[in-house]
Amino acid sequence: MSAGVHEIHRPTILVADDSPQNIELLSRVLGQDYRIKVATSGEKALKIVYSDEPPELILLDIMMPDVSGHEVCRRIKANPDRRRIPIIFVTAMSSIEDESLGLAIGAVDYITKPISPPLVQARVRTHLALYDQARELERMVAQRTAELVATRQQIIRRLGRAAEFRDNETGNHIVRMSHICRLVGVQAGLGPASLQLLFQTAALHDVGKIGVPDHILLKPGPLTDEEWVVMRQHPQIGADIIGKHDNEVLVAARTIALSHHERWDGSGYPLGLKGEQIPLFGRIVAIADVFDALMSKRPYKDAFSAAKSLEMMEAGRGTHFDPVLLDAFFAQQHEILQIMAQYADERGSQVD
Repeated sequence: MSAGVHEIHRPTILVADDSPQNIELLSRVLGQDYRIKVATSGEKALKIVYSDEPPELILLDIMMPDVSGHEVCRRIKANPDRRRIPIIFVTAMSSIEDESLGLAIGAVDYITKPISPPLVQARVRTHLALYDQARELERMVAQRTAELVATRQQIIRRLGRAAEFRDNETGNHIVRMSHICRLVGVQAGLGPASLQLLFQTAALHDVGKIGVPDHILLKPGPLTDEEWVVMRQHPQIGADIIGKHDNEVLVAARTIALSHHERWDGSGYPLGLKGEQIPLFGRIVAIADVFDALMSKRPYKDAFSAAKSLEMMEAGRGTHFDPVLLDAFFAQQHEILQIMAQYADERGSQVD
């Protein structure tokens, strides 16, 4: 074969039947156009299906000595990674009830013995074509979904940055924050969907600062009691900006904006929630937000060292922070300090 010329793909078909004669016949009928794998029992068929190179279509007998074809079909259809492989029953069980059962448990077709070679070839061709179309559609949907998720993440981060531009916070604050939240969430046992949701929405924690007047938000020195009253309104302002929705992303973003300044002992704001009354995402974001603030230079303070910042975090155990989540934070401190270094900026953070 010359360079640049590729062999035409030959789909792989698994023929599962306990009769050598039937396997030989089907292999002869299909062998010129397809790669054939064979299994003489249900267990052997399942091993091939669950291997690293699964077949693209299965011709499956029903009456086999160990695991029946019906049970093989049920197991395959119960496996999210293999359930899309088309299964055609090829069997001597020819009643309408048999055919109805086979189709009901997930087979795409039902061929009775003795087989007609042209019929088998036509059915195999049709279902492989449908399978290819389904896989291409899934690929396109997955690609489009990834594009939408990436676009949504950019919108969320840009909205989060809008508050930071007014607050004179360091440019990568929300990037570091999001990564720290994810690391704490991993250690706390959150599942993949919850971790992704937390990572996406943590960036909007301070969006309410958009509504705080400049003379308070940008003040280089300590705030007066009256100014603190205004500043402490920003969680509610953020919740109001995001609004109430059924969409889980916006629900999570609103929850974080509203609750990230609550404290474990009930002394936080705006609602004075205590302990596990504070939503989990809000408790995690509180830890990430405070730690990044400690290690970052602001107009009113210099950055603390990593050692001093960690010491101050520990001092907040059981008062500011959920002790269990603080343990998760400290368990990931090496990775968190790497994040701080990786996304440091000019006014950056100390890691020594």
